[in-house]
Amino acid sequence: MAYYGKCIDVVIEQLDKFKPEKDSPDQFLEAASSSLQVLSPLKQAFVMEVLSGCLEYWKLLTIVVDAFYVRDGRLCLWADYSLFQVLCYLATFQLDELGFQLFCSIIKSQPTRKTCKFLRFFFNPLNLCSWIKDEWSLIYETAHVKKNWINPLMRWQPEIQELVDQLEGVSASQTAIFKTKAKVTEPKEFNLTTPRPRAIPVPEPVPTMAKPRQVPRSTYQEPKEQQQLQIIKRHNRLKAEELLLRANVEELRCAMPRAHRAPPEQDSKKKLGCPTHIQKSPKLTFYRPDNIPIKLNTAAILREGALYQKQVEKELQRVDKLVDGAGDFSEFLEWQKKMQAKDQEEQLAAGECRRLQGKLSHEEAILARQNLIQENKQKADQKKEETAELMLQCAERRLREAKSMKELVEQVTEAQKNVRVAQMKLVKGRQQIVQEVMEESREMLQRSAEAAREEQRRRCELISQLRALETQPTRKGKLVDLTQIPGYGVEGEMSVVELRERLALLRETQRREEEEKRDQIIQDKRAKSQELLNTLEQISLCRKAMGKTAAMRWEQKKAQAVTGAPSQDERVLELQRRIEERVAERR
Repeated sequence: MAYYGKCIDVVIEQLDKFKPEKDSPDQFLEAASSSLQVLSPLKQAFVMEVLSGCLEYWKLLTIVVDAFYVRDGRLCLWADYSLFQVLCYLATFQLDELGFQLFCSIIKSQPTRKTCKFLRFFFNPLNLCSWIKDEWSLIYETAHVKKNWINPLMRWQPEIQELVDQLEGVSASQTAIFKTKAKVTEPKEFNLTTPRPRAIPVPEPVPTMAKPRQVPRSTYQEPKEQQQLQIIKRHNRLKAEELLLRANVEELRCAMPRAHRAPPEQDSKKKLGCPTHIQKSPKLTFYRPDNIPIKLNTAAILREGALYQKQVEKELQRVDKLVDGAGDFSEFLEWQKKMQAKDQEEQLAAGECRRLQGKLSHEEAILARQNLIQENKQKADQKKEETAELMLQCAERRLREAKSMKELVEQVTEAQKNVRVAQMKLVKGRQQIVQEVMEESREMLQRSAEAAREEQRRRCELISQLRALETQPTRKGKLVDLTQIPGYGVEGEMSVVELRERLALLRETQRREEEEKRDQIIQDKRAKSQELLNTLEQISLCRKAMGKTAAMRWEQKKAQAVTGAPSQDERVLELQRRIEERVAERR
């Protein structure tokens, strides 16, 4: 046990020196082998084998040991990190070669409590078959991990469990023996006076609760505004359904031109046989109560008030001009109405022309498509003839290529006879180059090992110097007098107490200024709110006036729309004639 314990201690000592971020495994092994020349050959072989295995499978061992410290080894020291790595390597990769008896002797040579805790965690079937297998599968293939590592560990799990239980039982019995040898303290009761029995307290009167108020009925009722909105919504829906029904019954007036059919009112009377007062669809009116408030923000109120103010100023300027003797614009307005009516007629004619041009382009597109289909058929026939000729040419070219390939094969077979001699020369040259490269790499490794040793020595000296500097005593700070002036000779120099007093005075003046500013802001807000109320009154008056003028304008426009009708234009007649010609040509 002592023999293997010393070997494991040597391995742990070497692993503690290894830094994976800086050191290379090969260089580290060479340095370790040179430092282990003092040991016997058997010990040196065992230590180098375990050390090289731990460095080779460093990632796998790190995964298990880190998880052990996170889950079950929170109370373990980080100085035992290398010990747990060695135990994990021996259990995973060397248990079959060493044998169970030799493995038990190695385990018993180490601290029992630490080894039992780690082995119980590592050989837990739940850990082996779940996250350990998944983490190792990220580095190596899953089949290799399961076959070579997980299955042997699961096979050795019952025996390892018995070993752990046995070691824990032995350690518990030893601790019990140590406890029994110590003198046990026997407790004795205190000689205290018996307390007097407590008097029964007088029951406190139950406080009477005040009767709460009943919940008002308005809590369970909808507000009046909501009820009015529901009534308006229901009324508007009924109106919309009635209008939709009548629109579906009547025939659309824009479906056919009036020249080819009877007027819509007479046609609908013939089809339905209904009285005239039912055929006319009434205008859909929605009831909008005035008692529902519409909330406007400040920007909207000021914007609308400024707009109405500009309109009022403009109207006042016009009245002033009329008072001063300016002319009336009635004749100009009549001329303007005539020109607008003329422009409207031209717009209607232009719209009809655009519609007819679209229809004409549709007919021309159909004709062009028919012509394109015929042209494509002719091109397809020509393409078929060309492909047949190309197929014949390809067949002839393939025959010529086959003949040339036969000749090339004969030439290659003749050239292969002289290849073997060249290959032998090439192999000899490569072997010589490999030997030279190996000699150069060996020399470079030796130089790098010497540089690493020199760097390690320099680091050790630097660490010793830093530790010596850390051990030097440091002086403590001196006491500070807050009423004393520093005396640097700077203008306006003062003590800390005076500075605090001046800061208190500054805070007081700042607080006073803030209160004055707050009062000023409140006065400005009141003035602004009064101005907004005046603007709202002005806006309501202007809206009523604008509504009346808009209603009068809408009635005039509706009357003009009923009386006016678009006149037939020469362009429209010409387009209709061309469309009829294209339709006849297509048919």
